Amino acid sequence: MRRRRIPGGDQGAAKKPETGAAGGWVTVSSGALANLSTMLRWGAWLLLVLGVLLSTTAHLRLSAEAPRTAQPPAKATPASGEAVGPGGFAVLYVAAYLEAGRGTEAALARYFPNMRNIRLEAKAGAQHAEQLAAVQVEHVSTGYWSVTVAGRVTAAPSATEERDEEQAKDKDEPDQAGTLRYFQVPVRTAADTDGYVATALPAEVGAPETGDGVELNYGSPVPGDAKDETAATTARFFSAYLAGAGELDRYLAPRTALRPVSPAPYTQVEVAQLAELGGDYRRNLPASDGTRRQLLVDLWAAAPDRQLRPLTYALTLTARDGRWEIAALNAAPALATPKEK
Repeated sequence: MRRRRIPGGDQGAAKKPETGAAGGWVTVSSGALANLSTMLRWGAWLLLVLGVLLSTTAHLRLSAEAPRTAQPPAKATPASGEAVGPGGFAVLYVAAYLEAGRGTEAALARYFPNMRNIRLEAKAGAQHAEQLAAVQVEHVSTGYWSVTVAGRVTAAPSATEERDEEQAKDKDEPDQAGTLRYFQVPVRTAADTDGYVATALPAEVGAPETGDGVELNYGSPVPGDAKDETAATTARFFSAYLAGAGELDRYLAPRTALRPVSPAPYTQVEVAQLAELGGDYRRNLPASDGTRRQLLVDLWAAAPDRQLRPLTYALTLTARDGRWEIAALNAAPALATPKEK
């Protein structure tokens, strides 16, 4: 076979690349290979150390930031909870105000700091307040409330009145209760503290309006009947719960934790009537396992003084082994759903 001539070069003698190419690969000396191996090994160690440092730094950053994001905002309590503090403060303030008088201004200054500039004219202790309660708390602005406090106020008897009162007691005449009065108190949070201060003296106001009657989501009530197993079980349960008659646990469903009222405030309990949640109690569902009933139970409870007291309970019953057991004393009766107009 004839050999082709390579243009621009000698026949049969091609120039070798200066790097000593052989089959397209570049050849390197053994010393250069050793240096390259060392560089690669140190590079791998450097990447490994750098990865560990980056991972540790990220972990420390997350650990430092986590508590800040997990902390709740300051005073992040529901509105109903926020009203407890101002309401309690206003009750104490009104109690001190009603019994204060000349020479006791300092006792009010702890509630109303501007009291230091006011002089009282009434006699201290001329009237007495009891049964005080915050009946309305209105949120005015951030950290500021208007609290309405109700209380029974009675005038302190004079020496003559005390003698007349003793004579009235000897004649078994009934003691007159104090007058129910209402006071509006402006309360705000105290600067740099967790407490409260009043911004003015109390203002006596009329009684707040009473709301309309509420409608509950229960059917027509039926009288308690000892022959009705549900009513009988309910009566025995409340006799144990309120009058200490028998063991309470025997009427409770499993995992229901209730303790009897102690000491027992009543001597006898009777079921007056019962109503079924959202239905007719007279259906009296069979006690098949797992069946639940929501009842509204009205009681007559006899106190040791033989006086009958009415009580109402919202009750949950559950069926097990062919009998009804008490699963819970509900926190409140169920309200009827408002009807759309």
